Amino acid sequence: MLGIGLNSIVALAYIAAALLFIYALAGLSNQETAQKGNNAGVIGMTIAVAATIALALTSHPDRGVLVTAILIAVAMAAGAVIGIIRAKRVEMTGMPELIALLHSFVGLAAVLVGYNSYLAPDRASAALGGFHLGEVFLGVFIGAVTFTGSIIAYLKLSGKMKGAPLTLPGRNLLNLAAIIISVVLMVFFVRQDGVTGLGITLLVVMTIIALALGLHLVAAIGGGDMPVVVSMLNSYSGWAAAAAGFMLGNDLLIITGALVGSSGAYLSYIMCKAMNRSFVSVILGGFGSDGAVASKDEEQGEYREITASETAQLLKDASKVMITPGYGMAVAQAQYPVADLTKRLRASGVDVEFGIHPVAGRLPGHMNVLLAEAKVPYDIVKEMDEVNDDFGDVDVVLVIGANDTVNPAAEEPGSPIAGMPVLRVWEAANVVVFKRSMATGYAGVQNPLFFKDNTQMLFGDAKASVEAIISAL
Repeated sequence: MLGIGLNSIVALAYIAAALLFIYALAGLSNQETAQKGNNAGVIGMTIAVAATIALALTSHPDRGVLVTAILIAVAMAAGAVIGIIRAKRVEMTGMPELIALLHSFVGLAAVLVGYNSYLAPDRASAALGGFHLGEVFLGVFIGAVTFTGSIIAYLKLSGKMKGAPLTLPGRNLLNLAAIIISVVLMVFFVRQDGVTGLGITLLVVMTIIALALGLHLVAAIGGGDMPVVVSMLNSYSGWAAAAAGFMLGNDLLIITGALVGSSGAYLSYIMCKAMNRSFVSVILGGFGSDGAVASKDEEQGEYREITASETAQLLKDASKVMITPGYGMAVAQAQYPVADLTKRLRASGVDVEFGIHPVAGRLPGHMNVLLAEAKVPYDIVKEMDEVNDDFGDVDVVLVIGANDTVNPAAEEPGSPIAGMPVLRVWEAANVVVFKRSMATGYAGVQNPLFFKDNTQMLFGDAKASVEAIISAL
């Protein structure tokens, strides 16, 4: 009776956790409700972990409750210590690579669960026969691709590996061959009767192929597509978790993995749409894949410089100002002085808005989080589609650390970023670009905006430049 009662309680706890996870996703889709959504996710995960631990402690009494409890406590303590230390040290600019690294853990977990489920199946799994073997094979495959792909994304985002794509001869054929071979191996694997030497060999060979496929898939994607890669890997990690749920017979893990996988896939779709790209084109090669990194000789004219005091005078005389932030603002941690500047301008009667490109920064929603952190009012933070037709009425645009997302080359046929929707800042009366140098952006494509007649360059650290403007005001 105790066992039946506990199973019922665990089932109810899983349903409650699943509902909280769904509410969390709904809350996180809006800035005003993001905190509530995050809290719901935390509560849901706490319930899920507590229920799973209770189930684990009572499912195998022959192994000893105390030993099981100690093993769980040691694993959770180790993970908590590492996670807390890493989270406290990371800056907001380091969040994309941290998330990519966390995705790799999910992939590795799916691989380990798959091997364990194959080598030591429980009675329920053994009774499923070939179906269970198919679960194991797919789970290990998805997990291995996620693991190495996430590691490469982490190395690229953290600057420990060049962002330029790896262009091997016949790279798409190599990927296709890896998938076809894996499917053939799966057919032979599911036909095995239990654990066999051939089955282990097939699983190991597939794992090696999947690890190489994950590495090559992400290494071949250009830097301009990295926001899509992050959301894509998020989706992969969700499906890997769902596969682990099938192997473990854990309904909540299946639900959670499906939520993460489907939301990550939809986010990837939104990112691709924002860049006028297809998901397939992202996989086959990213923006800037031709290595179009411009040099001084490739500059398209003379650029004009402006000082902080001159920028302050422009802002004083303006009636409408648009601020378009990018990853450079995050690097300089300039969001706080930008928020202060915004507050001062609005207090003096200037209409100030922010134009946010969907892939600004290296993580979807990165700029929105930074501005919310600095207490910029939600109602003046607008998406690209909301402001792109209004730049003709703007007196001054401040481009703070953005590059590829404001590049007019996207409207030129033949450009590596041709067709990518961008913020049309050049339509404003005056454009001030905050940059450290004339270097190209993450996609490695020269920006004609810098040489337009209504554009002036304010060189230096973005945070120091904004503070100097505030002093001049």
